[in-house]
Amino acid sequence: MKLPSLNTQILLGAIFGVATGVYFHGLGTGHPLVQTGLYTSGLIGTLFIDLLKMILIPLVFCSISVGIANLRQHQQMHRVWVTTLVFFLFTMAIAITSGMAASLYFKPGSGVEIAMFSDAMQNFSAAQISPSEFTTQFLHGLFVNPFKALSEGNVLAVVIFALFLGIALVMGGERYRNMLALLQEAQEITMRIVGWVMLLAPLGIMALLIKLVATQDAAMIGTLAKFVGVVIGTTLLHGIVILPFLLYLITGTTPLKFWRGAREALITAFATSSSNATLPITMRCTIQNLKVRPEIAGFVVPLGATVNMDGTALYEAIAALFIANLVGVELSFTQQLIVFFTAMIAAIGAPGIPSAGMVTMVMVLQSVGLPAEAIAILLPIDRLLDTLRTTVNVQGDMVGSLVVQKLATVPHT
Repeated sequence: MKLPSLNTQILLGAIFGVATGVYFHGLGTGHPLVQTGLYTSGLIGTLFIDLLKMILIPLVFCSISVGIANLRQHQQMHRVWVTTLVFFLFTMAIAITSGMAASLYFKPGSGVEIAMFSDAMQNFSAAQISPSEFTTQFLHGLFVNPFKALSEGNVLAVVIFALFLGIALVMGGERYRNMLALLQEAQEITMRIVGWVMLLAPLGIMALLIKLVATQDAAMIGTLAKFVGVVIGTTLLHGIVILPFLLYLITGTTPLKFWRGAREALITAFATSSSNATLPITMRCTIQNLKVRPEIAGFVVPLGATVNMDGTALYEAIAALFIANLVGVELSFTQQLIVFFTAMIAAIGAPGIPSAGMVTMVMVLQSVGLPAEAIAILLPIDRLLDTLRTTVNVQGDMVGSLVVQKLATVPHT
């Protein structure tokens, strides 16, 4: 009997995981079956994510270095670099604008009683950080000892060092051909290991979704339903309409063709809520399924996983306006512009800061004088919303790879 394709197995695993999670949620977390099921799901899900993280750093390091080196000519490298950054900033700006527009129209939080959240706000201690401190720490985190970055899994610092190494390989030419060949072989080996890890993907994704759905607080989601609805609706608009439209407009690739090629990565992103953990699978789908040249995908995808965060930028902008409505603060146009730019900077992320997502969200709130403690209101529903925004983050990286390949028109070397 022939097994279904891996793509189909992952989709079936996701469906079964959600269905089982709903069943467990109905039984309640105190039920013996649910306790055993959640424990087993936790073990399998953690193993799957750990395997992806194990291969992440070697893959990022080799892909960026080889990708840059294979672009060969400086003018090609420059064109790819500029096109990538412009497209990433453009899509993030669209995401934030649509999120803020939806928030201003629907006004989530305006009818919610903040007193019910007072205990959560009092018990939450937010790390305070100003935009200037954030910028300093962000820049400081870019240039660190490469061996330290590799050992600590500091993805952005690894990307920066790999960029320098790739440029050095280009400048050295034939002198460093052995080093380039070694890195190319290392990249091929890591992709082979990714293929082995993918055999566990259907089970791992199923386990992660069981735990996610079974442990959600339905009462809290109901209380914050309007906010949840605006975030989900706007995120889906960006992922289902805006990004596919841009992709079709620029490259002619249909949404259906893209979905078929990207499905494994998007479902994994939804289940893991981590762009970095999903990166090995994103690379695999981009090169093998979407037929992006390895030198383009090897540069754009790892860079996108660390700096291109459409879903996160959109979420942080909506959350800031939601909290403003909640506490009865009317933000001026200037303050809304500050939220726009701060959300974009915050979404890029800050390596080396504990709980980076929370710290950057606090920075967005502080930029317009909103109470940082109000972030505690978002914590119970953050895990649920994180699944969707991470999926859109990963989708943006894959769309970016196809767009850069089309616009930069780098010939085969």
